[in-house]
Amino acid sequence: MSAERAAAAPRFDLPEPDAFTRPYWDAAAEGQLLIRRCAGCGRAHHYPREFCPYCWGEDVGWEPASGEATLYTWSVVHRNDLPPFGSRVPYVAAVVDLAEGPRMMTEIAECAHEALRVGMPLTVTFREAGEEAVPVFRPRG
Repeated sequence: MSAERAAAAPRFDLPEPDAFTRPYWDAAAEGQLLIRRCAGCGRAHHYPREFCPYCWGEDVGWEPASGEATLYTWSVVHRNDLPPFGSRVPYVAAVVDLAEGPRMMTEIAECAHEALRVGMPLTVTFREAGEEAVPVFRPRG
C-alpha cells in the first residue's frame, strides 16, 4: 500500500465533535471528564445528549465528573479489522459505572486483562485520538 493511500485510510477511533459536544472534548483535552445532569429530575447521564433520557427534560447541563468508576463488565478484543484497532489488539473494551451514577462504554488501559475483576476501582485517564483526547480508564491507585 502506498504511503499516500495509507494516509487516506479511514480511521474508526476518532471522535467527531460538533457544536453540542465541543465542551466535552475540550474538557477531555484538559484532563477532565464531563457528564450531563438534568435539573428537572436530578439524574446524571452519559453519553452526552441534549435532553434527559429519564424524564425527557431539556434543562440539562454539563458538570465535571470525579473521574472515579468501578468496572461493570469487559471483553478482551483479540481481533478487529477496523483501522487502527487491528494494530492495538488485544485491548479491553469495557463498561464502567461512574461514581456519579451513569454507565459508560470505554476502554481499560494500563492493566493486564487477567487482573480485571467486576467491581474493580478505576480512574479516568485520556488517550490521544487525532486532535482529541478520549477518556479511558485504568486501575485506581
